Amino acid sequence: MTVKSPNRIILAILCTAALSLGGCGFPGVYKIDVQQGNVITQDMVDQLRPGMTTRQVRFIMGSPLIQDTLHPNRWDYLYSLQAGHSTRTQERISLFFENDRLAGLSGDFVPGTSRDEAIMGGQLPASSSSESFPVDLGAPLQTGDN
Repeated sequence: MTVKSPNRIILAILCTAALSLGGCGFPGVYKIDVQQGNVITQDMVDQLRPGMTTRQVRFIMGSPLIQDTLHPNRWDYLYSLQAGHSTRTQERISLFFENDRLAGLSGDFVPGTSRDEAIMGGQLPASSSSESFPVDLGAPLQTGDN
């Protein structure tokens, strides 16, 4: 029968404690910001107009994060941010197309006047948070397809 030395027992206890506490967040320890998905801004949404082609929408919004093969006329853009020790925030917008033209949207953003239109003298619309889908996106752009 062998007797274990006290140094080995202490070392085993310290290793077990270090491994069990390794995943815990200690106060004052820096945690990185975790961003995932497509960055979506209100100015990007404000540039969307009904009748825009999928190519024009992709130029403004970028490639969708989710483009379901079962629903090819729906593009979903998701963005989440977890900054350091704070809770995660998430934003989403879904765009709907008919005949490869933008028909509507839903999600956390409501279209308004883009910054460029406001600078050029466009009227800012009255803000309404109770608008239902489909949201009127305003006048269509001239696409030059005529």
